[in-house]
Amino acid sequence: MASLIEELIDTLNKENSEYEKLLELSKRKAAVIVARDIPALEKITDDEQTVVSDISALDAKRAQVTADIADVINKDVETLKLSVLIDLLGKQPKEQKALSDVHDRLKVTVDSVRAINESNAQLIAQSLEMVEFDINMMRAMRQAPETNNYGRGAVSAHETLGAVRGFDAKQ
Repeated sequence: MASLIEELIDTLNKENSEYEKLLELSKRKAAVIVARDIPALEKITDDEQTVVSDISALDAKRAQVTADIADVINKDVETLKLSVLIDLLGKQPKEQKALSDVHDRLKVTVDSVRAINESNAQLIAQSLEMVEFDINMMRAMRQAPETNNYGRGAVSAHETLGAVRGFDAKQ
């Protein structure tokens, strides 16, 4: 059982390291989004995909080790959370402290990643709103205002000021 606990602690430490990498990438992404640097954003996104892939592999390993521990101590793997496992290690203070420390660090790191990602999502939404605003402004600039000139029968002719007419071959 001790080797399984050590393996779990090692896996969680590696997982925390990967989340720290993801946190740094997310922080860099915020500046890139503000600067509207698309090539840099693509590079960061590719790097994030690599880190997320590594995290997924470590998460699968953690799940397997947790299942093995649940088998050894005869507990349901669904109810065996890290906090429960920490409490069960009362007779092994060294392992209990190590597992508790890595659990706390991982929680702080994941919460930081979540907060930065929420901030980045808001930045992206604001950037999209600005792009939409710019497009609408460009469209509005292309359209000339209509005049209120009336033709025969008192019906508006719907003429536009400064409208560019098609090419006239007779001129």
